Amino acid sequence: MELAVFAIVILVLAVVVLFLGVKSVPQGMEYTVERFGKYTRTLEPGLHLIVPFVDRIGRKLNMMEQVLDVPSQEVITKDNAMVTVDGVIFYQILDAAKAAYEVSRLVVAILNLTMTNLRTVMGSMDLDELLSQRDKINARLLEVVDEAMTPWGVKATRIEVKDISPPRDLVDAMARQMKAEREKRAVILEAEGTRQAEILQADGEKQAAILEAEGRKEAAFRDAEARERLAEAEAKATTVVSDAVAGGSIQALNYFVAQKYVDSLQAIASAPNHKIIFMPMEAAGVIGAIGGIADIVKEAFGGGGGDGGGGGSGGRGPRPGGGQPDDEGAQAGPWGSPE
Repeated sequence: MELAVFAIVILVLAVVVLFLGVKSVPQGMEYTVERFGKYTRTLEPGLHLIVPFVDRIGRKLNMMEQVLDVPSQEVITKDNAMVTVDGVIFYQILDAAKAAYEVSRLVVAILNLTMTNLRTVMGSMDLDELLSQRDKINARLLEVVDEAMTPWGVKATRIEVKDISPPRDLVDAMARQMKAEREKRAVILEAEGTRQAEILQADGEKQAAILEAEGRKEAAFRDAEARERLAEAEAKATTVVSDAVAGGSIQALNYFVAQKYVDSLQAIASAPNHKIIFMPMEAAGVIGAIGGIADIVKEAFGGGGGDGGGGGSGGRGPRPGGGQPDDEGAQAGPWGSPE
């Protein structure tokens, strides 16, 4: 009976020793092993054996990346503005032994380190920089905190400032400042638009004046050219008439004078402010000049002095000097004188 009890006791002790000596480490965790209170090694994920009653598990550390909320705190900025900020930090244990034995209460140490450096970094910046440069704040915090946690075997992977809350009166002042700035920009833009419009309008008027001047110049050039052509034509006609007169043809001179006479009478008759035209006595000589034109035509076509009807034969054409027509139907020349 005593032998059976002893065997049972031995079996129980063997089970206890086996239970104490076999350790299973889950994935993402690492255990430290202490022998008589001194760190000896680190158990990675898997099944391990330790010496019972000699070795024991010291710390169980989570090696996965972890997140820690940074509580809200008040920070005084460089320009003496009071703001309330909070954030979040992501960290990961890289060395289990250092994290277990180089620092006490690792989470509390990380939290206090982050809060202290948050006040330091944000306190060296103006309020405008805090509100507009969060990426810069996060980068500086990450650099400082990660360097401070390196001796602990911990790496800060990311730090984010979640919220920055200025006082209410400061928010109202910033809103008024923003409104004034926007109104200023609107006035500047409106003035710039008016300036551009006036410049464009002045440029348009300048271009119009230039085009109008060029048009007047072209028109004056065309008018001068037309007058030149007309003067050339009149000079040529005068030359022809002069040559004809020099050749002894008095009819050509009569034609030239009669044409001018008729043009003058036409200008007088077409005046809009004349209803009654007073003809001078010498105007009757125009009819004689017309007769001279007929003689010119006859000479041009070889008809001679002609004795038929017309201005130069047996007519009653008036003389240029206002004389009466010949009652006996005598032959009259271009000026009403008998041939």
